[in-house]
Amino acid sequence: MAATGTAASTEKGRRIVGAERQTLAKDLVKRYTSGESIRALAASTGRSYGFVHRVLTESGVQLRQRGGARRRKKQQ
Repeated sequence: MAATGTAASTEKGRRIVGAERQTLAKDLVKRYTSGESIRALAASTGRSYGFVHRVLTESGVQLRQRGGARRRKKQQ
């Protein structure tokens, strides 16, 4: 596998701490607030859902509610 700028930060199981974690957190916050889901972020970074969720909550992000748009009952 060729080494890229993000490959080192997304090695599976490797701890991400310090400045590297802050940089990753800023990127995740920006992408999440622009509409990407936690699952999509987890898949693109190679990290778990729980890791991404934890990083977002540690960063103070207000998480969106689960699920899609709710259907309304028809007015009669």
